[in-house]
Amino acid sequence: MRFDCSVDEEFDRGLAAAQVALEEGKLVVLPTDTVYGIAADAFNPRAVQNLLDAKGRGRQMPPPVLVGAPTTLDALAIDIPSWLRSTVESLWPGPLTVICRQQPSLTWDLGETHNTVAVRMPADPRALALLKLTGPLAVSSANTTGDPAATTVDEAEDMLGGRVAVYLDGGPSTSGVPSTILDATGSTPRILRAGSITLEQLHAFNNTIEPPDEPAKPEDEA
Repeated sequence: MRFDCSVDEEFDRGLAAAQVALEEGKLVVLPTDTVYGIAADAFNPRAVQNLLDAKGRGRQMPPPVLVGAPTTLDALAIDIPSWLRSTVESLWPGPLTVICRQQPSLTWDLGETHNTVAVRMPADPRALALLKLTGPLAVSSANTTGDPAATTVDEAEDMLGGRVAVYLDGGPSTSGVPSTILDATGSTPRILRAGSITLEQLHAFNNTIEPPDEPAKPEDEA
């Protein structure tokens, strides 16, 4: 099923259909403020595996989790330093993914996370509307591994086809630039992937953050 998010009534129907699909363990493609994402219920291991299978990737590349509010970070992560709290308070919602130590009480299976979780709050009203209904979602870029991330719903559907139950069409991505991924789990924080948020912006919160070792890959996360 495909729904046009620019039409209010159709968007409402699309949100309802997406919520049902996710509750049933199915996959949904949705617009974000970076590129299109493919979403699954983060707390349904079979659904997360379906997401990985649809992309053609293994458990060694677990998807990040999108949230609808900054406060959700505390429900998912532990040992959050004060500088990182200030960072997300200022830059969320927005194109910054932060990797933290995950809450040990979480009963989910995102893949080989090594007890970490990558979290982002997207600055897209359609994505946030869905997250308000569903809670945290496992979301990866809407593409097959090795291909560029989809910036339109047509590109996503061409790659993912019938493996996705609901497509929410939000028009062309306004950015097309992926989020910056910041690893805050070590003694020295490091950018794992350069994106929309620059190192200079992050240095305003912690000037010890180190740049990435390698350039970003086109199939990396939204």
